[in-house]
Amino acid sequence: MDETPPPPADSTPPPPPISHTGSPTDFLKGVVGKRVIVRLNSGVDYRGVLSCLDGYMNIALEQTEEHVNGKVTNRYGDAFIRGNNVLYISADEPL
Repeated sequence: MDETPPPPADSTPPPPPISHTGSPTDFLKGVVGKRVIVRLNSGVDYRGVLSCLDGYMNIALEQTEEHVNGKVTNRYGDAFIRGNNVLYISADEPL
């Protein structure tokens, strides 16, 4: 028999986890013009505004910062990243 007491009547259940549905293409279209984090295979992060990208995942960023081990190491106006170096792209602001 389970001896766990029931939760108090006034407690609210935790919110459900946020789940996004859609394809990677939908995500990428949705983040153009927004701040993103691009992680390279080397572990270096580039953070900036996603200007454009192509089918090879070649990326153009504006207002770019280079982060190594969590610290800003360089700032660039524009940066172009070749797609074969990209590990992932994530949103750096709410969508």
